[in-house]
Amino acid sequence: MLEELLLLAGLLLVAGLAASLFAGRLRVPALVVFLLLGMLAGPDELGIIETRDAELIRDVGLVSLVLILFEGGLASGLREIRPVFGTAALLATVGVLITTTVVGTVAFITLDVNFEQGLLLGAIVASTDGAAIFALLRGSTLRKRLARTLEGEAGMNDPVTALLVIGLIDLSKGEGSVLDIFVTMASELAIDAIVGTAIGLLAVQAFQRARLASEGLYPVASLATAILAYAVATNLHGSGLLSAYVAGLILGSFPIQGKRSITAFHDGIAWVAQLGMFLALGLLVNPHSLGDVWVESLVITAALLFLGRPISVMAILTPMRFTMREQIAVSWAGLRGAVPIVFATFPVIAGVPRADEFLSIVFFVVVLTTILQGVTFEGLAVRLGVTTTEPAIDRPLVEVMAVRELGAEVVEVHVRQGDAMVGARVKDLGLPRDALVNVLVRGDEALLPRGSTTLESDDRLHLLVRREVAGQIPGLIERWRAGPVGPVARPARRHTAIRPIFRAGPWDARDGDPAEPPTIAGIEVVERVRLRRDRPGALVVLADGRYGVSGSIAIVGSRQAVQGAARRKLEGAPDDAEAGWWQEVVGACAF
Repeated sequence: MLEELLLLAGLLLVAGLAASLFAGRLRVPALVVFLLLGMLAGPDELGIIETRDAELIRDVGLVSLVLILFEGGLASGLREIRPVFGTAALLATVGVLITTTVVGTVAFITLDVNFEQGLLLGAIVASTDGAAIFALLRGSTLRKRLARTLEGEAGMNDPVTALLVIGLIDLSKGEGSVLDIFVTMASELAIDAIVGTAIGLLAVQAFQRARLASEGLYPVASLATAILAYAVATNLHGSGLLSAYVAGLILGSFPIQGKRSITAFHDGIAWVAQLGMFLALGLLVNPHSLGDVWVESLVITAALLFLGRPISVMAILTPMRFTMREQIAVSWAGLRGAVPIVFATFPVIAGVPRADEFLSIVFFVVVLTTILQGVTFEGLAVRLGVTTTEPAIDRPLVEVMAVRELGAEVVEVHVRQGDAMVGARVKDLGLPRDALVNVLVRGDEALLPRGSTTLESDDRLHLLVRREVAGQIPGLIERWRAGPVGPVARPARRHTAIRPIFRAGPWDARDGDPAEPPTIAGIEVVERVRLRRDRPGALVVLADGRYGVSGSIAIVGSRQAVQGAARRKLEGAPDDAEAGWWQEVVGACAF
């Protein structure tokens, strides 16, 4: 029996991965394929799996959701979420309530349900899906503020919706009141926030102080953190879902031991959780029952996409000074995934009248909205003008948090077909002195770039940038896209009787910062040939065709004259750093 179960699990995982590749080629969200695959394997079709245990499948869904939310928080970190935390929290709470009310009212008016049942149906589909949102953003170029807002909302609205669904189930059964729902939600979310914060901070201290015997043990410890955050909160009568997200958010915000292996492990396990959850939920639905609810499903889908979600987004984002284009993008990006189907199991287990019908409606709504929104979102975002040239979620090669602690940033730049930077050399990018191309990824190979390295389409540059100059990088990237990029045409030499051919002396503060001088001896700099890295200094070409050296002293003259002066400086260099710089100047002047 065990061997058969393992064989079945392995075959389903392989089939799910193959379905993911197939979905990517068709540009259809993979989660839809997983759901359909589970439905196909269920007792009403191929009969590979004969179970339709709603409680078991609900538990599988909740465990998977804990892992997905923890990974979402871990990948984000407080630094990214903090600027949009208030907006995301409002969307996750007030936004869910508005969507529930609007969709529930439409269901009550148009379908054969009472008001409490309509609200329950509206609440089940009100939550966006963390797995679907995170998958969407990984391949998106949406503006970072919008992407972080959606990411934060997806992490926080699942616990709110779960509590709302449970409260409305009690209300539909004549138990409790509306006030009880809000009191319970407030208390359980507070418990989750406190427990998640406490466990997250304790985990950070443990990871920073502990030195485990193997790198592979750090992901085990982080998995224990996720499980503890959920379990402790639920035992204290919280929901546990928000606690897991908050613990992951805090753990992802600090430099800790084994950060790279932890992140990679949870990225993989979150994908396994998604795949398993979608397959399990597909088993729950009887395909033959979908034909009986297609009208109701279309009504709920229309109410959700064109009334509930837009109204809630507009009500919250308008005071936050989001433009109408940004509001449309956020509204359309509210993907539903497996989470509403998990929540639809709650009324089935509780024995709510017509719960099986609601489950079929929700399944239909999820498939429709996910295909429609997932396929069209990126194109719509581009048309709305709310995308950038960079990915919404960066995936740099180095430990970002550790680099940030040292006062620097890591920026990834994708060289796209048609960019002005294609064919340019690294030294022609015009990077500031406190920035450099750390790694160039070409295909499956990481290259160590030189100044003469020529950029090709689909290269990925990983820039290491000091925080003081990080604000210059977005403008540079725009120029690399549109141009001009490359060496400036050097003007012909123009000498006058009042301007000496060769000049050397102390640096004149009127010429600006010697690290990036706009002028030397009052003459405009037209090209930067070399930058000195150990201290402020540069070798440049001037507007009159002569060369110049900036630093503690200023040298101006012909290429040969500057080279001769550099040789003399090299002979008397007091240390290796000084000698290295003048050797570099000598070499650069030789070409």
